[in-house]
Amino acid sequence: QAQLVESGGGLVQAGGSLRLSCAASGRTFSSYAMGWFRQAPGKEREFVAAISWSGGRTFYADAVKGRFTIFRGNAKNTVYLQMNSLKPEDTAVYYCAARVGVVIMTDAYDYWGQGTQVTVSS
Repeated sequence: QAQLVESGGGLVQAGGSLRLSCAASGRTFSSYAMGWFRQAPGKEREFVAAISWSGGRTFYADAVKGRFTIFRGNAKNTVYLQMNSLKPEDTAVYYCAARVGVVIMTDAYDYWGQGTQVTVSS
């Protein structure tokens, strides 16, 4: 059973940092593209960042470019999202996702985690 488990969310003041982790199990996710999405209250889920299976290609939403960094752990079954210079508008539930094939910025991913709450206070 493939499973993605996010952790690292919490409450932080504006300007602060958080690192989200996504641990994948049940499959060889080292060959999967991985992505992070978020959903704020009353809004649709949106793309945040994605990384290819090799880690060689990364993509970011304009809203987080220069502030967030996505990277994979050495074993490639873990993906991280380092979030710096956080803003209140970054408040959302953050989801990890995985897919077979090329990295994409739409939500056509095969596997999803349960999400972790990130709250940024002003």
